[in-house]
Amino acid sequence: MSSAQDPFYIVREEIQDSIDKLQTTFHRWEKTPSNTGEHVHLTKELHTSCESIEWQVDELEKTILVASRDPAYYGLDEVELSRRRNWIGSARNQVAAVRRSVEKGKSNSTFSAHQDMGTSRSNHYTAQDNDDFIASESDRQLLLMRQQDEELDELSESVQRIGGVGLTIHEELSGQERILNDLSLEMETTSNRLDFVQKRVAMVMKKAGIKGQIMLILFLVVLFIILFVLDAL
Repeated sequence: MSSAQDPFYIVREEIQDSIDKLQTTFHRWEKTPSNTGEHVHLTKELHTSCESIEWQVDELEKTILVASRDPAYYGLDEVELSRRRNWIGSARNQVAAVRRSVEKGKSNSTFSAHQDMGTSRSNHYTAQDNDDFIASESDRQLLLMRQQDEELDELSESVQRIGGVGLTIHEELSGQERILNDLSLEMETTSNRLDFVQKRVAMVMKKAGIKGQIMLILFLVVLFIILFVLDAL
C-alpha cells in the first residue's frame, strides 16, 4: 500500500496540520502582551488544541500497536514501524513543549496581574477614560468569541474526519480477520479430507498385495491413455 493510500499517513497529515496551526497560534501568543484579553483567549485556545492533538496522537499510536503484532500481514517491516513510532514521539514532544511554555507563561501572567492590581490602586483615571476602555474591551471580547466559535467548528470537523478514518481502519482489520479465520477453517477441512483419502488408499493398496498393486497401476495407465485419446478427439 502506497503512502498516499495508507490510512496512517492520511491521519498523520491531518495531525501535522493541526500541529502547524498550534505552532502559529503559539507564536502569536508569545508576541501578545500578557495583560490583554487576546492573550487570555490564545491561552485557552492553545490548551484546547494541545488536548485535541494529544488525543489524536494516542488514537494513531493504537493503530501502530495493532500492526506491530503482525507487521508482515499489513505489509510493514520493523524499519517502517520504527519510523512511525519516531514520528509519534516527535509529535508528542512538540505539543508538550507548547503546553509547558503556556503553563509557565500563565503562571507569570497571573503574578504580573496581581502586581498590576496593587499598582492600579494608587492611580486615578477619569470617567471618560474608563468608559472608552470598557467599550474597547467589550468589542474585543465579542470579536474573540466569534473567532473562537469558528476555530472550534474547524476543530470539530477535523476530529470527525479522524474518527471516520479510525472507524474505516477498524472495519478493514475486522474484515481481514474474518477472512483469515475462514481460510484457516477451509485449510483444516481440506487437510482432514486429504488424510482420510490417503489412509483409504493405503488400506486398499495393502489389501491388494503386490499383484493387485501392479494390476491397479496398469488399470490407471490404461484409463489415462483412454482419457487422453478421447480428449484429443
